[in-house]
Amino acid sequence: MSLRDTNPMAWLIAHEDIRQLASRYAVYLDARDFRSVADLFIPDVRVGKDLRGPDALIANLHQQLTPLGRSILQVTNHVIDIIDADNATGIVSCRGEVEPLDASGTWIVQQIQYHDTYSRVDDRWLFVRRKHLLWYGADMLQRPIDLADAHWPKNHSGKGELPEWYDSWQAWIASRH
Repeated sequence: MSLRDTNPMAWLIAHEDIRQLASRYAVYLDARDFRSVADLFIPDVRVGKDLRGPDALIANLHQQLTPLGRSILQVTNHVIDIIDADNATGIVSCRGEVEPLDASGTWIVQQIQYHDTYSRVDDRWLFVRRKHLLWYGADMLQRPIDLADAHWPKNHSGKGELPEWYDSWQAWIASRH
């Protein structure tokens, strides 16, 4: 029998905790809060073929995101398969928008799919593995970076205050100079 059959409340809680995990990943990554991203993974997370642990993951994320300015990840569909009380898999669909720093004025829209493995460690759901697959990435014709400031709530269109609002974003930008 499945967890859904034996303990439906635990099954529902597992689904919600895992959904929060994927959403927190997106928010923390966009804020460049790599320590918080690393805390979403098991302590001995494998990074590449030979590296393990949160420090290796943070270094890897820093390397991957250094060529980018802003990013916006929006979690859309999330299919979760609970294997047992402590293990699950999932597929997360995500719309990404990224600002490549090597192509001035370019703004890329991406459709991403993550294939995830989750484990419950000390009563907390964490990523064991997260495989990033890309449907496509294409230039957006009207670039948000070129918009005038919105001055929300005065105007509903224009450039907003994110990501500069995050202290972690400001620290990340400062560390690149």
